[in-house]
Amino acid sequence: MLIIDSQVHAYEANTPRRPWHSVPNWPDHVTGDEMVAAMDKVGVDGAIFISPFSLYRYDGSYAVEVQRAHPGRFAIIKPVDPDDPAVADVVAEWKNTPGAVAIRIMLTEEAGRAPDDPGLERILRAAVRYDFPVNILCWGSLDLGAALMARHPDTRFIIDHLGLMQPRVPPAPPQPWADLPKVLALAKFPNVMIKVSGACTLSREPYPFPDIWDPLARVFDAWGFERCLWGTDWTRAFAVVNYEQATKPFVETDRLSDSERAMLMGGACAKAYGWSPQKS
Repeated sequence: MLIIDSQVHAYEANTPRRPWHSVPNWPDHVTGDEMVAAMDKVGVDGAIFISPFSLYRYDGSYAVEVQRAHPGRFAIIKPVDPDDPAVADVVAEWKNTPGAVAIRIMLTEEAGRAPDDPGLERILRAAVRYDFPVNILCWGSLDLGAALMARHPDTRFIIDHLGLMQPRVPPAPPQPWADLPKVLALAKFPNVMIKVSGACTLSREPYPFPDIWDPLARVFDAWGFERCLWGTDWTRAFAVVNYEQATKPFVETDRLSDSERAMLMGGACAKAYGWSPQKS
């Protein structure tokens, strides 16, 4: 079974050469080499490396470096800036970057954007023009996400992190799945896929997090396994689960058949991004 992690964040130490924008509760560094070592330890063949917005904002240069060093192990995605009037040119340049498979938009509530936001319009038109899927972080802003998906039926969207707010530190919130009905409703859009990433952080029980499976079954039923992409969201999830704990429950559960597991943990991701890892 080919295993592809749909969302990882690697980064180098905070230095003047590449300073962090903020300092989250993450390890001092998880370099590309360290990320590969963590993947090898648990049998993950490849990963979609998303340049960490909280550290590097719209600068994807470290992701480019890591992909160049490990071209068979990582495809790369970077966030793009709706407030950049030249963002379509940024998307065009990213399309020509080796290993680049998508772009990302951050629909945080505090940004206060509307569905017809000119910057979002520029990005989503460019995504269609350059045949890029758009990763969309819309936890806490699911109504806005739904409006964008309805306005842009030709854009391929991939919802980050189940569309559900996920904790950076334990414990999970009292009702971690409260927005699940809104998430399930988004399955009606045929141009949308969903990442089952960071799911273990929503558990209120210890490893191997048995309480995630009933709500996840509702996600799988609504979306179909061919539109669900497993992922760890390592290292954002660092303070809640480690990489092995975010991977093994999906490998070992008896709630998935072999074919379902293969689609969830690699097949759907390869289809979504048109990329598969090549281990040397």
